[in-house]
Amino acid sequence: MIELNNVVLQEFAKRGLSINEGIAVDARLVKSASKPLSNDEIRKLKDRRDTPDGKLDRNGNQLKFCRDSESNWIVKNDKPHYGLKEHASVDVDNGFILAATLTPASESDSVYLPYLTVASCHTKEPIEKVYADKGYFGQPNRSFLHLNGIKDGVMRKDTTTAKLTEIEIQRNKKISKKRYIVEQYFGLSHLHDGAYRARFTTIVKNTWDTMCRQMAFNINRGAKLVTT
Repeated sequence: MIELNNVVLQEFAKRGLSINEGIAVDARLVKSASKPLSNDEIRKLKDRRDTPDGKLDRNGNQLKFCRDSESNWIVKNDKPHYGLKEHASVDVDNGFILAATLTPASESDSVYLPYLTVASCHTKEPIEKVYADKGYFGQPNRSFLHLNGIKDGVMRKDTTTAKLTEIEIQRNKKISKKRYIVEQYFGLSHLHDGAYRARFTTIVKNTWDTMCRQMAFNINRGAKLVTT
């Protein structure tokens, strides 16, 4: 599926739709397909799955449906959430979805910036700039972008040793106007594709489903752009 999406994006690039001038990365929470479990119940379920009996149903047949044991808990905006997290990158010019991956909800957003950047390279042209919110701020990501000759579009935030300067505040505002496009994708897929909730109980199946949805999104978006 990754290769198919790559072909789709390359075809649109041949038709003059740039996809490498800049990318915006972000993450959103996705509800689990199963009812929430406590952390203790998740551990017990995983331990049982690792045994021969844990892979069979009551009749001794191979399990066809399994509860979700790969989701977990995170608290965001003072609200508990049980499920997964979708990390995605979107090109800031035309809004194509360039890369995505799914993880348990508690995974940090920041550590996926390098992966999303590398996975967004669908043509021979290098990625020029990466835009991201304050959650991606930190020396590891700054070093990654610098070492790879990519412009740093990560928003700054206050640290224990320094407050944001007026220049940094204005810079953040400019970046927010660019990175909104990844939030636009999240909003559209949430509204029209039900992407706010997982359809399957394993990350592998949900990742496949996500990639299919993203390729359909890109085809639809690209077709509209090339005919206007």
